[in-house]
Amino acid sequence: MSADIPAAVRHRVSQRALQTLDIVKNFVEEECIPADPIYLAQLGEGEQRWTTIPPIIEELKTKAKKLGLWNLFLPKDAYHEGAGLTNLEYGLMAEYLGKSRVAPEATNTAAPDTGNMEVLAKYGNEEQKRRWLDPLLNGEIRSAFLMTEPDVASSDATNINLTIRREGDTYVLNGSKWWSSGAGDPRCKIYIVMGKTNPDHADPYRQQSVILVPASTPGITVKRMLSVYGYDDAPHGHGHIIFENVRVPSNNIVLGEGRGFEIIQGRLGPGRIHHAMRCIGAAEKALEWMITRVNDPNRKPFGKLLREHGVMVEWLARSRLEIDSARLVVLNAAAKMDDTSPKAAVKEIAEAKILAPQVALTVIDRAVQSFGAAGVCQDTPLANMWAQIRTLRIADGPDEVHLQQMGRNENKRVKELMEVRDRQEKKTRELMGVQSLPLKARL
Repeated sequence: MSADIPAAVRHRVSQRALQTLDIVKNFVEEECIPADPIYLAQLGEGEQRWTTIPPIIEELKTKAKKLGLWNLFLPKDAYHEGAGLTNLEYGLMAEYLGKSRVAPEATNTAAPDTGNMEVLAKYGNEEQKRRWLDPLLNGEIRSAFLMTEPDVASSDATNINLTIRREGDTYVLNGSKWWSSGAGDPRCKIYIVMGKTNPDHADPYRQQSVILVPASTPGITVKRMLSVYGYDDAPHGHGHIIFENVRVPSNNIVLGEGRGFEIIQGRLGPGRIHHAMRCIGAAEKALEWMITRVNDPNRKPFGKLLREHGVMVEWLARSRLEIDSARLVVLNAAAKMDDTSPKAAVKEIAEAKILAPQVALTVIDRAVQSFGAAGVCQDTPLANMWAQIRTLRIADGPDEVHLQQMGRNENKRVKELMEVRDRQEKKTRELMGVQSLPLKARL
């Protein structure tokens, strides 16, 4: 297994993690991937899918617990509730989990529960942890994270306008949220909701708060479930949810009023890296499908196997280059998180968040093309994989927001770079014994 780990990070992987990685790989390849079609078959068709939990998922969860593959995502230096792994070690494992539809839930490492558990573990009080974190860690319930709103530009979170108004010992919520992923699941019992408690605060980043709202609270209406390129992702779902005078106890506030930005940044950073990790696995899976397709002896366009057409082997080569490059970017971000913190690794996380989905989409698209019409239908997992990963260029902040911030920070180097260049030109003039350099010499 160690041969599959990039040499640049192999020394950072413990013997215990190596052993766990072997177990994860076998569990995904031998148990989860074969179970993916069974999950869909047991889910069935029609509206009953929203109330159906395929039995295969509980069987896999039981197996995962027995194998010790449970709550792998919580880094050992930050949380005592996890499996004792580093972010980098989990990153290697998450790559395999990204190759299967059911593997993340089977190991209790599925979004949005992972981010929500991190919020509760890091910021929740003891009562909040016992009531909501414990059953989430045990895989007994599921959760949803409600931040994005339909009527504002939610990529700028200062625009969030769901109101959270204090009335005595309760808070009253009014407003709407959408893309509330996980809200369709009948096991979803808790919403982690971001809204405004202090809309008049002088600091726009202290106006927001995060509050825990039980999904069964009166005044909540699930208006509809949204589809992703036609996929509704039942029973998980992506809800459009209305809050009308929803009352919750004041002790449901997380960390205190005005701490919303602090909490969501602590949540979204690790969430971005987890998605990037799984994207590498999805890209590998697409490449595997493409390899089998181009070697199919029954496919001979113009009298030759697909692999005998030059463009196909070039696609294989380019896909390998891009996947391996993206993997290093993702693992570098994970290593930076381990050595410092998610906050200190914001640039590296952004790099991984932008690059990994783009690479996965490119590789999946090549695989689709190699399959022709079969690639865009339900006969392969490729179309669904593309649809799901395409959302990651928007989720947890669109690529453009991260690129803008990265570009601004990169541009801050201009003064230093100009000073270095001036020193170099001065030194060159001294060596040449002239006062100024002609343009050609500068070039």
